[in-house]
Amino acid sequence: MDTDGTSDRVVYWHRDLPPVFANVLGEGEVEATSARVAGTLANRDRLWEQCLAEMMAAAQVRLEQEVGRRGGRYAHVLNETIDTKRDDRTGETWLHGRFDYVLME
Repeated sequence: MDTDGTSDRVVYWHRDLPPVFANVLGEGEVEATSARVAGTLANRDRLWEQCLAEMMAAAQVRLEQEVGRRGGRYAHVLNETIDTKRDDRTGETWLHGRFDYVLME
């Protein structure tokens, strides 16, 4: 925490609320994906967790980049949509996420 009581935190997810003094600048959306993995049934739970962790980490980075690019201080993620994607030609599967957020200063 800074001396003025603020946090270095940029992204607030769902029920985590940004500081009360933050003002809304606008809304936005970012997308993120995981790495592609073999789309087999073997180890699918482990692969799902791995892909989910990768996609969420990528979303965090993308949100922080967008906050900086758009001149804000915080992003409050309100909604997310996660889909499974598949390339039948290669047999690979990955996760794709879309994240709706409010940009705040």
